[in-house]
Amino acid sequence: MTRKVERVDGSVIGTIRAATSEVDYRRLFAATPSPYLVLDPDLIIVGVNEAYCRATRHSPDDLIGRHLFDTFPCNPADPDADGMRNLSASLQRVLATREPDVMALQRYDIPDPGRQGMFKERWWSPVNTPVLGPEGKVEWIIHRIEDVTAFIRARRSREQARSGPLSTRDESAEAELYERARELQRLNEELRRAHARERQVAITLQEAMLHSPDLARHSDVAVRYLPAIGSLNVCGDWYDTVDLPDGRFTVAVGDVVGHGLEAATVMGMLRSALSAASRAVTGPAQALEVLGLYARSVEGALAATAVTALVDPRSRLIVYSSAGHPPPVLLHPDRTFELLDQATDPPLGARPEHVPRPQAGTNYRPGDTLVLYTDGLIERHDEDIDSGLARLTDALTAFGSGMSPHHLADALLNRLGVGRGARDDIALVVVRL
Repeated sequence: MTRKVERVDGSVIGTIRAATSEVDYRRLFAATPSPYLVLDPDLIIVGVNEAYCRATRHSPDDLIGRHLFDTFPCNPADPDADGMRNLSASLQRVLATREPDVMALQRYDIPDPGRQGMFKERWWSPVNTPVLGPEGKVEWIIHRIEDVTAFIRARRSREQARSGPLSTRDESAEAELYERARELQRLNEELRRAHARERQVAITLQEAMLHSPDLARHSDVAVRYLPAIGSLNVCGDWYDTVDLPDGRFTVAVGDVVGHGLEAATVMGMLRSALSAASRAVTGPAQALEVLGLYARSVEGALAATAVTALVDPRSRLIVYSSAGHPPPVLLHPDRTFELLDQATDPPLGARPEHVPRPQAGTNYRPGDTLVLYTDGLIERHDEDIDSGLARLTDALTAFGSGMSPHHLADALLNRLGVGRGARDDIALVVVRL
């Protein structure tokens, strides 16, 4: 099979032959000139290519099935050896973060297969890459190394051939280069620890801001919060549940533009304001009016969206209002659904002057399921929001109301491909009525 290769103006440059069969990745792995080792999560060697065997002078039988550090222990004759410790720390980071880890230049002497108990000085440039399974867990680690020992030895030989033994200056420069590599490794470790501390602080802050005391009294309400991938685990989405007199309660979700601590701070302020307003005024529209007025005085709050719904079990009525937010879905046991889109207004602070917010109501039946969410659940960069909304309602009607709210929330995230997070943060509330 061939296809034409054209310039921008359409003129033909030539043709290329397209592949007619799938790539044999096993043969590719075996033939690649870079040394590769495959480890399982327990750091047992499960695969090795020929280049790795040549670099370490070990056969596959010497390696496969053995623990990495049993095969390549520390050199006891080198009191400053820290290659094994650094490599172990890198592999543990890969297992914890599920992200690749590029290591600084390492000296890691390896046992000499031809001389029992003897080690050979070796220098490496390692990269460790996770391979994730269907559930998002690390199934294997690809350990790639580049052996730079020959380069270092060749440079030493050239220096010695040209001027005899290395000068004190050259020895000092080489020692400094090595120490700088070790210092870079140490600084990287400190940066990772600092990031881990900052991330833990961020998670604690987010949990505190999203704490909803009334939620604990609603076993039929499930909430899920997924920060945007690559964030510090703090973003601008929120959810809340507020108990009112006579058994009524409200559920709400909202979305502040942006990610990170600044967006999370604004989120916390708006969430608290809506929670207070919901307790003080007569309905969702009035609560959003109060929130809109407050948002004008909060930097970063303009264009934030929110939707809040009041559930009255006595009259089996849902009263709702939306400020620029995607519509909630009311799913019935017969797998039909309603979009609660009859009371939609612009986002908070979008109007130059105060205008009363709209409000609508709909009756529900026992066993119905109310689903509120933020746009990260349905929006994709390459399609319009109606496609995402259709994908959501298709998933809901496929699942029906047979699952518990908690199982339905998890199944919904997985069906929509965001079970491990997405580019945008996601808040999801599932209420069994």
